Amino acid sequence: MNSTIERLNAHKSSSPSRWKEEAQFRVENKGWLRYSQKIAMRVLDEMETKGFTQKEFAEKVGCSQQYISRILKGRENLSLETIAKLEAALEATIIEIKL
Repeated sequence: MNSTIERLNAHKSSSPSRWKEEAQFRVENKGWLRYSQKIAMRVLDEMETKGFTQKEFAEKVGCSQQYISRILKGRENLSLETIAKLEAALEATIIEIKL
């Protein structure tokens, strides 16, 4: 048994795992994360349809490619202003509000 523990210890990371914090984040932010993921999927679909790369799309939106990447991961808490910019760049509706 010692050899198994020794082998496991030999392969463990020197930095601590953040899985617990990340799991807690997902639980605490479940509501808006669900919307963020849906928006990400809609944006991805439109980008594919229009043939945009992340870099090209970022230029149209007026932000960095890294920010677009974070949006497309579905973990970015987007403002209404940002959603409007995404819609304008895509020339498509991302969110439809029914009254």
